[in-house]
Amino acid sequence: MQKGIIGKKLGMTQLFDESGKVVPVTIIEAGPCTVVQKKTIESDGYQAVQLGFGEVSAKHLTKPAKGHFEKAGVAPKKTLREFRLADVSGVTVGDIVKADVFANGDKIDVVGISKGKGYAGSIKRWNNARLRETHGTGPVSRHAGSMGACSSPSRVFKGKKLPGHLGAERVTVQNLTVVKIDAENNLIAIKGAVPGAKGSLVCISDSVKA
Repeated sequence: MQKGIIGKKLGMTQLFDESGKVVPVTIIEAGPCTVVQKKTIESDGYQAVQLGFGEVSAKHLTKPAKGHFEKAGVAPKKTLREFRLADVSGVTVGDIVKADVFANGDKIDVVGISKGKGYAGSIKRWNNARLRETHGTGPVSRHAGSMGACSSPSRVFKGKKLPGHLGAERVTVQNLTVVKIDAENNLIAIKGAVPGAKGSLVCISDSVKA
């Protein structure tokens, strides 16, 4: 990974490419982010930078967090995220990272917290098929089905897909494409959908597969 940035999902819209085709895009308010900490092989065993995003009043910070920002000499930030880099020699604490760190056509990975959908049945959660609704099936057409044999193994195998909490978990979508950069307004248009609700935080970084 060579670069990354923290952003806020603003919503979806559509743009037109050079050939006139409609491209569905997600608009991300990316940065500006401040480099709060630099990690090196000598001090930490690996190379990374910690970026801060969003303003927050110092009175809302804990004492350790306040000391962390004072040591770096930067204004307090609401969100901190770490990005591993192959080389941090060109990065200095206090540097500002903006949307133009990426360019049109870049392949990226986006990490976000997916929309929470509450307690969901096995059909919605795992895409299970329902049972037939005729000839004695009974009122269980959307239930989870068999819960294991009685004599052997006399239990339910680990990992059986059952109803439960759906969504509200960390999701990574890989190999998306940057369609357009608006450096003046710190906006990035990304082709396709990105996990999370409007206003949720996302982390954008170079694609590991590209």
